[in-house]
Amino acid sequence: MGKLIVSLSPHAHGTDTVERNMYGVIIALLPALLVSFYFFGIGSAIVCATSVAACVLFEWAINKFMLKNERTTICDGSAILTGLLLGMNLPSNLPIWIIIIGALFAIGVGKMTFGGLGNNLFNPALVGRCALLVAFPAQMTTWPKIGQHWAYLDAETGATPLTIMQDAIKHGDASILEKLPSSLDLFIGNHPAGGGALGEICALALLLGLAYMLWQKIITWHIPVSIIGTVFVFSGLMHLANPVYADPVSVCLSGGLMLGAIFMATDYVTSPMTAKGQLIYGVAIGVLTVVIRNWGAYPEGMSFAILIMNAFTPLINNYVKPTRFGEVPANK
Repeated sequence: MGKLIVSLSPHAHGTDTVERNMYGVIIALLPALLVSFYFFGIGSAIVCATSVAACVLFEWAINKFMLKNERTTICDGSAILTGLLLGMNLPSNLPIWIIIIGALFAIGVGKMTFGGLGNNLFNPALVGRCALLVAFPAQMTTWPKIGQHWAYLDAETGATPLTIMQDAIKHGDASILEKLPSSLDLFIGNHPAGGGALGEICALALLLGLAYMLWQKIITWHIPVSIIGTVFVFSGLMHLANPVYADPVSVCLSGGLMLGAIFMATDYVTSPMTAKGQLIYGVAIGVLTVVIRNWGAYPEGMSFAILIMNAFTPLINNYVKPTRFGEVPANK
């Protein structure tokens, strides 16, 4: 017979569950997922299906054969969400065997090594993506052009907006930025050159997901707004100082900024608990993203920025604590 544990009052009742929040985020990702199917076709379907299946399989196998857990956790939606987010951070022509390795790192290293859901220090999907980026830089930075619906491994590739921005900085030539798609094209996903990762192609679809999660109160506005706002202001100041840096609207609509700010940085486990802490966290991610994009070795800096700040989340939680129940604020 299980023990009946009664805690001291007050007791707060709510409808939030792990399953509700995980499947809520999956629903919010559906617009971006459908857009990726539309632009990349069969390649998108193969990458996402492989990633989700591999993540679920690895979580089940690790629980059953390594941790000897009798209760399975694959139905709570967290492994499915990790697989979906990992897939949406990958190019549509990535070989299946590389996707499986990424799923193993995401679940085996990023999640289960720390004790499973709720204990991981870093976002598991980003652990998988960054592991692949370091191990397979050529395959992870080769971006197929959009509109090749039946092409997979043999898809024609091109330069992404972030690559164009980095070339302009590298050569000190602002005229290179003329190759960038218009802000409207970036907003709706019409990239004539390389498309980018599956989930970063259409800012509109990602913003629809943000609106849904805010409506359902799955997340709050603090992290997405602070990240996007910081990147806009920082990159805007740099553009005014030197036109070799792209305009802030193009910067915000390019690469994985929207995907990371809305779906990756807002992960409950790896982000701060308080609103003030979330704002600090978001501003720091925004600054790091701009710095890595402009002066780092990789055109995209969002993934590394989030992982760096994941490591600082316990420190932020330690110094930015919520008011204790019943405590009168110092300014009253």
